[in-house]
Amino acid sequence: MSEKPFRSGFIAIIGRPNAGKSTLLNRILGEKIVITSDKPQTTRNRVQGIHNPPGCQIIFIDTPGIHGARSMLNRYMVDEALASLKGVDGVIFLVDAAAPQGAQVELAAEVLSATSPPVILALNKIDLVEQQEASRILAKFTSLHPFRDVIALSAGTGDGVESLVSLACDLLPEGPQYFPDDILTDQPERFIAAEIVREKLFRLTHEEIPYSLAVNVESFKERENGVIAISAVVTVERDSQKGIVIGRKGEMLKRIGIEARKEIEELLQAKVFLELFVRVRKNWTDNPNMLKEFGYQ
Repeated sequence: MSEKPFRSGFIAIIGRPNAGKSTLLNRILGEKIVITSDKPQTTRNRVQGIHNPPGCQIIFIDTPGIHGARSMLNRYMVDEALASLKGVDGVIFLVDAAAPQGAQVELAAEVLSATSPPVILALNKIDLVEQQEASRILAKFTSLHPFRDVIALSAGTGDGVESLVSLACDLLPEGPQYFPDDILTDQPERFIAAEIVREKLFRLTHEEIPYSLAVNVESFKERENGVIAISAVVTVERDSQKGIVIGRKGEMLKRIGIEARKEIEELLQAKVFLELFVRVRKNWTDNPNMLKEFGYQ
């Protein structure tokens, strides 16, 4: 009996904000490479995660949630998500079973009608709804598009995720192994370090802050003693936001730094010295030059 051919290729994960795309990718990889939070629009860039099940290499592309874009930053995020559909071998359309379906149905009708790669419909968070409700949602979406496969799962618990990976592998053509087995992402360590800081800001600050902040790692150096020294700047749009990020007597910024440093140390398997600074750049989310400076092009 001849061996099955090796398969490899790219699978984009798309959906509305908070559908669970980043949680799903982290679950598949068994490592946290993408930040998550309970706030929508957490992911801003396309992030590739590399998974190596037997006989297959899948390069998953986690994308920003597709939503009604108001600021230039939001339009950038939506463009990033839609651009990910070009040149991929397959798409996972992730639906949040526990969220209102109206906007998700509209997204499926608008985006998938112009999508040429085969699409897997994945109904996420099924642990949060009754089976009858899950069946009703699946019936609604399958009437909108000729999906290659349909699956219900929970990225939070892991139920159904292995089956989804198998379906994704079946979409890929024969091809080479693009990355070594021990590579989980194409993103550099300083990008992930900045994202970890941003996640802590999301989780610990006032609700108005996350959408108006950016984190740039300006220095990332390994000292002679093996300690990695990281200097990062947190940018906000208003003086009032700066006060919230710093907190009374600097307590909030200190807490953010401690939590981020611990997670970065786990990622890098090394001691980390983390410095955080906060600055105000008025209306940076609508300034094309500042967006470019922060890597949103």
